[in-house]
Amino acid sequence: MTRLLRLLAACLFALLPAAAMAQDTDDLSEIQALLQEHREIIEKSSRRTIGPAIDAIAASGLPAAQDVLERWQAREMWQRTDDGLFFFTEEAGEDANGEDLLTLFDIATGEEVGTVLEDDMDQLKPNSGIRAMMGAALVRFQLTDPNDRVRNRALTAIERDAQDSHLATLRSVIAEETNPAIAARMARLERLLTIRFGEDDAERIEAIESFSGDLGVDLRATLNPLVQTELRVAEGEAPEGEDVARVLRPGSEALSKADAYTLLVREELAPPLISGDDQKAALVANIIDGQVAGIQVADLNTDDARDLAYAELVRQGAVEAAATEDEIDEIIDGYAFYEVYTATSPEVVAAALGALRSIDTKVAVNQFLDLTLDALSLASIYFLAAIGLAITFGVMRVINMAHGEFIMMGAYTGYVVQQIIPNYTASIAVAIPLAFVVTFAAGVAMERLVIRWLYHRPLETLLATFGISIALQQLAKNIFGTQARPLTSPDWLGGALVFNDVVSISYIRVAIFVLALIFLGVFLFIMNRTRVGLEVRAVTQNPRMAASMGINPDKINMLTFGLGSGIAGIAGVAIGLYAQVTSELGQGYIVQSFMTVVVGGVGNIWGTLLGATLIGFLQKFIEWFNPSNTLAAQTYMIIFIIIFIQFRPRGLIALKGRAAEA
Repeated sequence: MTRLLRLLAACLFALLPAAAMAQDTDDLSEIQALLQEHREIIEKSSRRTIGPAIDAIAASGLPAAQDVLERWQAREMWQRTDDGLFFFTEEAGEDANGEDLLTLFDIATGEEVGTVLEDDMDQLKPNSGIRAMMGAALVRFQLTDPNDRVRNRALTAIERDAQDSHLATLRSVIAEETNPAIAARMARLERLLTIRFGEDDAERIEAIESFSGDLGVDLRATLNPLVQTELRVAEGEAPEGEDVARVLRPGSEALSKADAYTLLVREELAPPLISGDDQKAALVANIIDGQVAGIQVADLNTDDARDLAYAELVRQGAVEAAATEDEIDEIIDGYAFYEVYTATSPEVVAAALGALRSIDTKVAVNQFLDLTLDALSLASIYFLAAIGLAITFGVMRVINMAHGEFIMMGAYTGYVVQQIIPNYTASIAVAIPLAFVVTFAAGVAMERLVIRWLYHRPLETLLATFGISIALQQLAKNIFGTQARPLTSPDWLGGALVFNDVVSISYIRVAIFVLALIFLGVFLFIMNRTRVGLEVRAVTQNPRMAASMGINPDKINMLTFGLGSGIAGIAGVAIGLYAQVTSELGQGYIVQSFMTVVVGGVGNIWGTLLGATLIGFLQKFIEWFNPSNTLAAQTYMIIFIIIFIQFRPRGLIALKGRAAEA
C-alpha cells in the first residue's frame, strides 16, 4: 500500500508541469495571443515578411508591447519548442547532468513561471535589418516618454531612417507635446514626412509650400528624390506630357552616344555593339574553302567588305546580330531620348521644382554672404598681421623681412603661457599683453643692434632682416622642435555663429575681427591723440625739422619699430588660435602683409585697412572660382597685384606732401 501511494504521488508530480503548460496555452495573455497570431512569420524571421508582426505589436496599445519589442530586439526573448509560447529568460545554471537551465518569465507580467532546459527553448535572433525595424517601431513609445532627451533621440532616429508609419505617430503626439522646442521640431518633421509619405497630393503640395524661404539641408534632401528622372527612349519623336523633364541629344554633355546606344541595346531596340577585333575573329571562325559567306578572304580588306560579310553571316544564322561603331550614328538617329519624372505625380513634381529653384536662388545669395564673411575674416587676419608692418615699412621705410618671425614669436609666447596657466581664458588674457612686451623688446633690440645702422639703405636692410628671419626660425626649432604646438582657444570661442544652414562663421574668427577693430582704434588713438603719435608723425614728415623742435628722431624710430613689432606679436597670438604654431608660421603671412601695405598705400593706416580688405576679398573669390588649387589662387592674386601697382604705384590711398616724397 505504501509503495502504491508513493507511485501515485510520483505520477502526480510528473504531471504538474504538463498541467501548467496546458493552462498557459488555454489562458493566454493579450500580448502572447498577439504573438501566437503572427507566430509563423516570427519563426521565419525574415525582414521582408516580419513587418506586419512588428507593426501589430507596436500598434496594439498593450502595456507590455514596448518591453516585448525591446527584449526581442536585444535577443532576450525565447520560444518554447513544444507549444510555441514566448518567454523572457535568464540563465539558471546547470542541472545535475550538467545541462544548461533557463528561468522563464511571463512576457505580459514579468513573473517567473518556471525553469526548463535550454535545449527545450529556441532563442529569437533578429538580424540587424529586423532590429532596425524594431527600433523604428519603438519610436512610437519614445515620442511619448516623459524624458525630453528620450523624445529628442526618437526624433533623431526618425530623421535618420524615416518610415511611412512615423507620419501618423507624429501627428498623434504633436498636440500633446509640452516642450515648445520639441513641438517645433516635431511639426517640422511632420511636414517633411508629409512631403515624402502623404497620401494626398494636395497635402504634399501644401507641405512643400509651407517651407517657403527655408534653406534647411533636410528639406533639400526631402525634395530632391521627388524630382528624380529616368532616361527613356522612343522611336521617332519624344512624347509630350507633364512628366517629361527634358529631351536629350546624343553626343551632348548630358548624354553621350555610348550611353544612348547602351540604352537601345538594353531595351532590345538595337543589336549589341561589336568591336573590330571581335568582328574579325567571327569572320575567321567562319572561313570555308577560302571564303566567308561567299566572299573571298582576299577581298575582306576593307571595313565595308567585312561589314557585308558579317551581315551575310547574320542572315545565315551563323553569328549573332551586331552593329559596328560606324553604324551607331545611323541607328541612334531613328530614336528620341528623354527623361521623365518617376517619383510622384506631375503636380507634386512641379511644386518640388518650384521650391528647389527658389532654394537654389536663396542658397546662391547666402553663399555669397558666407563668402563675404569669410573674406572679411581673412581681411581682419591680414590687417592684424600687416598693421605692424605698416608702421615699420610704411612709416619708417624699413623693409623688415623678419616681420613674420615676430608673428611667430607672439604665437609661441601664447603657447608658453598656456603651459603655465591651464585656464585658457586667463592664459589668452595674459598672453596678449605679454606677447606685445616680448616682441616689443625684440623689436627694440633689433632696431638698436641692426636697423639703426642701415637707415636709407633698403637693400642692406632687406638682406640683414632676411638673415635675422632665418636665424629666428632656427632658434624656434631648437627651443620648441619642429612639431606643431597647440594654442588652444577657450571653450566660449568654440563652435560657430550659425545664421542658417549656409551662412556661418567661427567664433574665433569673430574674435579676431573684433580684435582687429580694437587695434585699429588703439592705433588711431596713439597716432592722433598722444604725444608719441604726434612725434612719430613729425619725424615721418620731416626728421630734421622734428629734431630742431626738440624731438629725438633716434628714440622715436626705436619706439616706432618696437610698436610695430609688438603689434605683430599680438597678431601672432590671434593667428595661433586657429593655425598650427610652428617656426614657419610667419612665412605664411609675410607676403600678404607686404602686399596689403603696398596696395593700401605706404604709411597710411586707412590704406592698410582698405588693402587688407581688398586682398582678403580677392583671395577668397579667386579660391571660390578655383577651390581645388589654393596655390593657383595665390598666384593669380599676385599677378593681379603686380598689374594693379602698374596703374597705382602709390596704392589706393597715397600720402601727400613731404612724406610721400621721402
